[in-house]
Amino acid sequence: EVQLVESGGGVVSAGGSLRLNCATSGFDFDDFAIGWFRQTPGKDREEVSCISSSDGRIIYAESVKGRFTTSSDNAKSTVYLDMTNLKPDDTGVYLCAADLSLGFCPPVAYDVFGQGTHVTVSS
Repeated sequence: EVQLVESGGGVVSAGGSLRLNCATSGFDFDDFAIGWFRQTPGKDREEVSCISSSDGRIIYAESVKGRFTTSSDNAKSTVYLDMTNLKPDDTGVYLCAADLSLGFCPPVAYDVFGQGTHVTVSS
């Protein structure tokens, strides 16, 4: 069974930093694309980053470029989202998702989503 489990969320002041973790299991971690999304009430779900093991490509939404960095640890089958200079607008539920087919960014569709971890940035 494919599973994605996010952790690392919390409450932080504006300008602070957090590291989110996406622990994966049940699929070949050498052939994947993992996306990070955030969901805020009243707004469409936004994809903030994607990392591909197939071609090494990493892409970011304009809203987080220069502040967020995504990386992976193949030995731990985990993808990270390092968030710096956080703003109140970054508040939301952050979810990771996996494309288990071609593994390129951006994928045609993601196959599995995690449950999410909450991030609150106070002003």
